[in-house]
Amino acid sequence: MRCPYCENEDSKVIDSRHTEDGHAIRRRRECETCGKRFTTYEKVEEMILMVIKKDGSRQAFDRSKLLNGIIRACEKRPVSIAEMEKIVDEIERGLNNTMEKEVESKFIGELVMERLKELDEVAYVRFASVYRQFTDINTFVAEIEKLLTNKETN
Repeated sequence: MRCPYCENEDSKVIDSRHTEDGHAIRRRRECETCGKRFTTYEKVEEMILMVIKKDGSRQAFDRSKLLNGIIRACEKRPVSIAEMEKIVDEIERGLNNTMEKEVESKFIGELVMERLKELDEVAYVRFASVYRQFTDINTFVAEIEKLLTNKETN
């Protein structure tokens, strides 16, 4: 850390403690050249994840939107809110771990469907019907047949 007084790069940490909100660490440092003390703050750099919608528009990732979609798909199903939040946590963590700044909504939808298929097949079909915009009963039946075929092969 560069000293704000003499520009020297060598300093030692005298004291470290968390800030009140717990989102940063406050460090008291002493310059090894001039002996003056100064304070620095260390915090995690938050990356804003942008979602590219089907129409090409972009908006910031909103975990509450994702959770609400999953809640609607799981309505009146034996799926706890904790399980739904776990899906959102896993997806959000996975997206952040990719270090990409932009991700297509299609990719997020596929991740949700992957997890719902394992958790509750009815919720999966509900989510898929909205996400894939089933236009008629034949599309709906085809998705259910695909689900049944995959179930028989496993």
